[in-house]
Amino acid sequence: MTLSTTRQAAAPQILDRCRELVRPALVESVRRLHPWHAETAAFSLGWSGVDGAPVPGSQGKGVRQALAVLGAEAAGGSGLDGVTGAVAVELVHTFSLIHDDIMDGDETRRRRPTVWKAYGTGPAVLTGDALFALAVRILTEVPGARGTAAVRQLSGALGDLVHGQAQDLLFESRPWTGPEAVLPHEYRAMATHKTGSLLGCAAALGAVLAGAPAPTADALDRVGRHLGVAFQAVDDLLGIWGDPQITGKPVHSDLRRLKKTFPVLAALASDHPAARRLEALLTGAGPLDEAGLRRAAELVDEAGGHRATVTEAREHLRAARACLDGVELHEGARGELLTLIPFLVDRTG
Repeated sequence: MTLSTTRQAAAPQILDRCRELVRPALVESVRRLHPWHAETAAFSLGWSGVDGAPVPGSQGKGVRQALAVLGAEAAGGSGLDGVTGAVAVELVHTFSLIHDDIMDGDETRRRRPTVWKAYGTGPAVLTGDALFALAVRILTEVPGARGTAAVRQLSGALGDLVHGQAQDLLFESRPWTGPEAVLPHEYRAMATHKTGSLLGCAAALGAVLAGAPAPTADALDRVGRHLGVAFQAVDDLLGIWGDPQITGKPVHSDLRRLKKTFPVLAALASDHPAARRLEALLTGAGPLDEAGLRRAAELVDEAGGHRATVTEAREHLRAARACLDGVELHEGARGELLTLIPFLVDRTG
């Protein structure tokens, strides 16, 4: 068995360990909510159905939870030091998904109705707001300087998250071509804010709560931000070429919505002749039919969009590893982070 294969096999065990460590505190935090919000939050987290009945084993990967726990351990603390940060970031992540689904009009997530579709827009907005408020409150309850630093870390990430979401929404109104077109480097900046901010915050919060110096927390924050761009790049690939049985989304879902994702932007920015044919197809009158969607996906690939996106993901994985190499960390946790990093983007759904 190669080192790569060994790490791939070990990664789910790392996620399981961290999730089991965080789960009791996360459950307890949700119980602090108004019963109505607690019910909808439990549904969003995958713990229950619309009828409130428990859904065994439906917990998600717990990526941000793992980063917070490993961030604490990498800084020389205990995994328990990172639990409060893990809970706060998971609550914020859930809040962001609930509101994101409303803004995008998405009716399903992970092959289930989204919260707004299951409970209504008003209850969904309120649940997101409640989760946001609870996340901040939990960190304010951490005593001393570590609590203050943790709130500062989370508030900075929240600002970046909202900034990235605004960029993503504004991209929708910009043209595919011309001087106002969205360029790959703009999309990269958006992904750093929208996806990378919380991943970076999770790892950094763990370190902060374990009493790490600022350079250590900053390095772990950069790890997460690079990982976020790589994660988003893979998500974009799945949004065009992913298996609907695994992703829970229709084939060519992002192309169907004419969403400006990295593969399409990279393809349009190339000088390949297929880029011009893709441009003509995307700027034509009316929505794309099934044949048009298949043709668009073919042209994105032919113009190098798929290849460029894979390269983008790999470059950010290398950058994340370099950030880990540039700071003194506990070797056991560093090894687990190195195991987890490629696993999080080598996925099919």
